[in-house]
Amino acid sequence: MILFKHRKDLSSYLQNSSITPSSIGFVPTMGALHNGHISLIQAARLENTLVVASIFVNPTQFTELIDFEKYPSTIEADILKLEKAGCDILFLPSIADIYPNGSSPSQQYDLGQLDSILEAEFRKGHFQGVCQIVHLLLEIIAPGKLYLGQKDFQQCLVIKKMISLVGIDTSVIICPTQREPDGLAMSSRNVRLSHSERQKAAYLFKTLSFIKENVQQKDLENLKQIAQNSLTDQGFKVDYVAISNAQTLETIQNWNGKSTLVALVAANINHVRLIDNLVLN
Repeated sequence: MILFKHRKDLSSYLQNSSITPSSIGFVPTMGALHNGHISLIQAARLENTLVVASIFVNPTQFTELIDFEKYPSTIEADILKLEKAGCDILFLPSIADIYPNGSSPSQQYDLGQLDSILEAEFRKGHFQGVCQIVHLLLEIIAPGKLYLGQKDFQQCLVIKKMISLVGIDTSVIICPTQREPDGLAMSSRNVRLSHSERQKAAYLFKTLSFIKENVQQKDLENLKQIAQNSLTDQGFKVDYVAISNAQTLETIQNWNGKSTLVALVAANINHVRLIDNLVLN
C-alpha cells in the first residue's frame, strides 16, 4: 500500500498511472477503522483495479468542537487493517493540505429537504461540510465508484444528491450496515461507550427491529411514539425516531403498503450520540 500525505502528489500519481478512473474504487473515512469500513474496502477490491481509501477527520462537518476533539485516532492500527484488506493507496492529508485557504465553505449545495430534516435538524451545517470534503476528495481522486455504508443513510442520499448537482462522473455504491453479534451497528463512536453503555446501545437495533415487525399497522405515528418511549425508558436521550420514504426521507403517515420505508433513529447515551436505520420492507 502506498501512502500519500499531499493532494498534489496523489493527483499526479493517479494522472500518470495507466489505470483509468472507471477502474478506481474509493472509500472515504475519518479513521478509527472497524469491520464496517473494511467491508467497504473489500467490496471495492472485488470490483476495481485500484482501491483508494482516505483518512481525514473533517472539521467542517462537526457542529460541536468537543465532538471533533474527541474523535478517536488509531492511525497505526488503521494502516495495518487497510493493508490486510488489500487497499492500494491511503490518502492521509493534513487540514492545511485539504484547506490551504481556510475551511470556510466555498459553495453552498442545494440539498433541498435533506438539509433540514432528521440529522440536518440536529447538526446544523453538517451536510454542507460533508459535501464540501467529499466533493474535494472526488476531484482529487476521480474514482469511478464511491463506496459508502448504509448506517449513514441520510448521508448516502446527501452525497448522491451532491454528485448529481455538481455533475461528477462517479457511481455511489451503498453497502450493508455491518453489525456486532447483538445487532449494534459498527461505529467509531462505539469505543467511547463504557461497558454498561455498550450493553444498552444494542437496544437501538432492537427498537428498529420492533418497528419492522409492526410496520403493517396503519398508525405509524403511534408506532414511532411507542419506539421513542421505549428508548427513553432505557435511559436514552432521543433526538428522533422516524419512519420515512427510503428514496426521499419524506415522513410517511399514511403508508400505501408499496413504497419502500426506512426507520431511522438517533439517540444519546451520556454524551455519545448514536444513529442507526433499518429498511422495513
